[in-house]
Amino acid sequence: MEMYRKYLLPRAVNFLCGLKPAMKQREKVVPLAEGRVLEVGAGSGLNIPFYDARKVRHLWALDPSREMWALAEKNRQGVPFDMEFLEAPAEEIPLKDNCADTVLITYSLCTILEVIPALHEIRRVLSPDGKLVFCEHGIAPERSVQRWQERLNPLWKRLGGGCNLNRPIPQLLQQGGFRINTMNTMYIPGWKPACYNYWGTASQVSLAR
Repeated sequence: MEMYRKYLLPRAVNFLCGLKPAMKQREKVVPLAEGRVLEVGAGSGLNIPFYDARKVRHLWALDPSREMWALAEKNRQGVPFDMEFLEAPAEEIPLKDNCADTVLITYSLCTILEVIPALHEIRRVLSPDGKLVFCEHGIAPERSVQRWQERLNPLWKRLGGGCNLNRPIPQLLQQGGFRINTMNTMYIPGWKPACYNYWGTASQVSLAR
């Protein structure tokens, strides 16, 4: 299983997350990032070509898997802005408070083990007037598809490196202390249980004092 996790799984994830429907989604959301950007779950760098170099000052690419980041070599070449890799989980972001203007997260909330603590960490490093840009797959609206997501999730999660088919993305963002400002939803082309997408922007909810 360790060989699968270190060598086969990164390549499988890179292939599946790099399919055309997912890449078209990235093209919609990644250019919204600006200033000092933290990308959570940077993986194999599939988002890098879509950043608007005129708007990005610095990119922190966070991912717990050095094996995944090693696959990003092609996407990293010739990047016209400062970029650094942070090998760490989303629950323990090694950055100072309020240092990021934008946090970008694409197809990663499904795999984070402790989602709410991770979102609290994102809140910590995001500047008070900063924005969270997200694109995720999650629970489908139809009960018939939800049933398949529930049945298949245990096996999918094991084979997919912890990926969950049925996470309620809007509710998780709200529970993590974010207000959704814009959001679109639809099935992207592909296998329905894994293809219901949520994407948009969110901002921090002020904490009561």
